[in-house]
Amino acid sequence: MPDPRRAIPRTDAILAEPRIAKAAGSLGRELVKSVVNDVQRAARAGEIAPGDVAEAVLARLPASASSLRPVVNATGVIVHTNLGRAPLSAAALDALVAAGGATDVEFDLATGDRARRGRGALAALRAAVPDAGAVHVVNNNAAALLLCALALAPGREIVVSRGELVEIGDGFRIPDLLESAGARLREVGTTNRTSVRDYAAAIGPDTGFVLKVHPSNYRVTGFTAEAAAGELAGLGVPLVADIGSGLLAPHPLLPDEPDAASALRAGATIVTASGDKLLGGPQAGLLLGDADVVERLRRHPAARALRVDKLTLAALEATLRGPEPPVRAALEASVADLRQRAEALVKALGDVDALVVDSVAAVGGGGAPGVVLPSVAVSLPARYAAALRTGEPAVAGRTVKDRCLLDLRTVRPEEDAPLREAVRRCG
Repeated sequence: MPDPRRAIPRTDAILAEPRIAKAAGSLGRELVKSVVNDVQRAARAGEIAPGDVAEAVLARLPASASSLRPVVNATGVIVHTNLGRAPLSAAALDALVAAGGATDVEFDLATGDRARRGRGALAALRAAVPDAGAVHVVNNNAAALLLCALALAPGREIVVSRGELVEIGDGFRIPDLLESAGARLREVGTTNRTSVRDYAAAIGPDTGFVLKVHPSNYRVTGFTAEAAAGELAGLGVPLVADIGSGLLAPHPLLPDEPDAASALRAGATIVTASGDKLLGGPQAGLLLGDADVVERLRRHPAARALRVDKLTLAALEATLRGPEPPVRAALEASVADLRQRAEALVKALGDVDALVVDSVAAVGGGGAPGVVLPSVAVSLPARYAAALRTGEPAVAGRTVKDRCLLDLRTVRPEEDAPLREAVRRCG
């Protein structure tokens, strides 16, 4: 009997198949070739018929050359760190595509001369926070704090409350970050109570600045006290206020969340914040405040190492100037609208064991700890959780009491149809 493995098409023949050749043009020849080799091995093992090799290759090809997969966020956590934090708006995504080629990021088309890098994004940020004398952007909020320590307190003291020495995730801690810049921390107060007198007593000739950190990923309740930014601004040294979540102005749903405008009006010298949390933009560290100090930060040698690329600048500007980003839409979505969408989804699923249930969503991303957002979810049997995560599209929900909940506060309305089909495929 002839060996059936001889009928398996050669690699060059498979790569020449028109549909596979077209895929190689967009995904890259080496990526496609690796899939071909995997399918050929499966065919040699008898798992795939030789005549089905080409179709199996096409079925296994990824949608893009990146290993990152799009995920429908049905967890109820608006700014989900493990899912990339803030989903970008359509305007920001369009800006990313436009910036992917040659662009005038540092070029004045009118004069043909070099121009200020990212001037459009900086102007948009300045317009969004008019209380700031100047603004600068680095690659994340940790970088913004690091730059402040490098420029304002090298070999000097940073006065900070013991109750604000936070860990920001993955084992990284604010104290370690600041000390790595050559600064020394002068801890004041206690874990639960720190007064302005504690700060004032610690300030001396060696003080670089006072640091006010918003504990955005936890809450201390009970017998507590903290000094407000306005009190600290009058101590005669620069005040750096790390507000964390990127809220640029007060929001009625988040009355306890500090915002950049209020901190600056209270007298903060510099405000640092994240661009990919409540602002709803790309990962970025925002520096806003006194014009002379911002310029000092911008001209520090480390600023070059911490600068953002053209894609971040483009997405940030589009987020600031464009329509409401998904984070803001999710935060402000009405429960009535969420319930209507959930009921339509359950009805469309027919005989699937699906129920409309009340849910509770969260801001997430280390922002607004303790804030509870009423929401509505579609409840499915627990077995759906794993099947949805590994399906197409991938859907991340949460499991509560042996049920898989798909919280619609974090599902964009245009994702309802793909979500419905994903559930059907798991039935």
